[in-house]
Amino acid sequence: MTYQEISPGMYEVPREGPMRVPVRLVAQAHMLDHILSDRTLQQAKNVAALPGILEASYVMPDGHEGYGFPIGGVAAFDEEEGIVSPGGLGYDLNCGVRFIRTNYSENEIRPHLQRLTDALFKNIPSGVGSKAQIKFTPAELEDVVTQGLDWAVEKGYGRKQDRDHCEENGCFKGADYSKVSDLAKKRGAPQVGTLGSGNHFLEVQKVEKVFDPVIAKAFGVFEGQITMMIHSGSRGFGHQICDDNLRVMLRAAEKYGIPLADPELCCAPLDSKEAEDYLKAMSCAVNYAFCNRQLMTHWVRETFEQVFRKPQDEMGLELVYDVCHNVGKFEEYDIQGKKRNVFVHRKGATRAFWAGHPQVPQAYRAVGQPVIIPGSMNTSSYLLCGLPGAAKTFGSSCHGAGRRMSRHMAIRQFDSRKVEADMVSKGQVIRATQPRLLSEEAGGAYKNVDDVVGAVEKAGISKIVAKMVPLGVVKG
Repeated sequence: MTYQEISPGMYEVPREGPMRVPVRLVAQAHMLDHILSDRTLQQAKNVAALPGILEASYVMPDGHEGYGFPIGGVAAFDEEEGIVSPGGLGYDLNCGVRFIRTNYSENEIRPHLQRLTDALFKNIPSGVGSKAQIKFTPAELEDVVTQGLDWAVEKGYGRKQDRDHCEENGCFKGADYSKVSDLAKKRGAPQVGTLGSGNHFLEVQKVEKVFDPVIAKAFGVFEGQITMMIHSGSRGFGHQICDDNLRVMLRAAEKYGIPLADPELCCAPLDSKEAEDYLKAMSCAVNYAFCNRQLMTHWVRETFEQVFRKPQDEMGLELVYDVCHNVGKFEEYDIQGKKRNVFVHRKGATRAFWAGHPQVPQAYRAVGQPVIIPGSMNTSSYLLCGLPGAAKTFGSSCHGAGRRMSRHMAIRQFDSRKVEADMVSKGQVIRATQPRLLSEEAGGAYKNVDDVVGAVEKAGISKIVAKMVPLGVVKG
């Protein structure tokens, strides 16, 4: 297989066969062997053959094989000649991360860490099929998924400034509840405000190291600070919307004569009714996920009040940012010297806009957008900042550490009791619904997150701002 480094941290695999554009891999040299060891590259090549694709099919350094598109895949399509593919946005639509800062230091929180973690585990529903604290009628769910974060704030589940510190202000326009199946509505209604399972988590973290004091100050972050991270998505609601539309898109690809290297890449032209219906349903799932994370943020704040017996405002608990990493949307980019509106697929990739970009919140516009990178539960996570170099990857960066082995392999390789003992020895508190989750999510099942964030920094896509380590971990 032929590839060459075309710029620091960026490797290109040239066009061949039906590919319309090359594949570009963001990585450090020593990471390439793993990226090339499974179907990741072949999936990226298949994406490169889709109609209307622009510039390149990208894979982020946390990339690994997925459904249709690789996880960590980024591709932009011409608005007139391009397509939308549910496999390019993922099953867990708007799976994303939010990062919350507090006024506490580790010394202040350490005596209460066990009680705090236990209370978070109790107050925030987690696990497969977990049910929310709030029951929604179909009509109420429609308000949630069409209004997005505004619904939660208006109902008292948050602060007005939360909206300003959320990608797209916490709402995708154009959501149409009538495009969502009854089964998706049935699955989604009981799960708003739940963490879910798998790699989703809620963590009490400590800022271990600040790498850029100027940007960190703009984000309100300092060394030794206690922060919170929530990683979750659109639960069964988004999963069902994806599943429903895969069948529609398979028929659409045949109807419009789109050749597919893999049926998992089933798609429809962006100007088709099938695409229009899917994007309206997708927007419902995106808004669902924003509200999901907002409700959990509200209960995090209430839990801090319960444990520390202080008003929320005295403890900080301010939202730094909320970003999506399974989503598609129209954005404007300079392509070959011309401004063009393109449809960007991000699957396991995080938006990373730079200083001065009009879609960066005013509070951060002088430095750039916060880019939140969750690691595995017993390693570390990172806060990054978008750089101008992200324009070459359609405003995209990595989204996490990225798995290096399957869940089944991790269960065979890592003993849950040993994983827990190792975490306890580091002073970490862990609460999980099932012991096997500790094996599935062991740090060794993931790539080295230090290498991943180092790769996007080397490529000029995002700058490393701060490193966080987990103190209290809640897993579904």
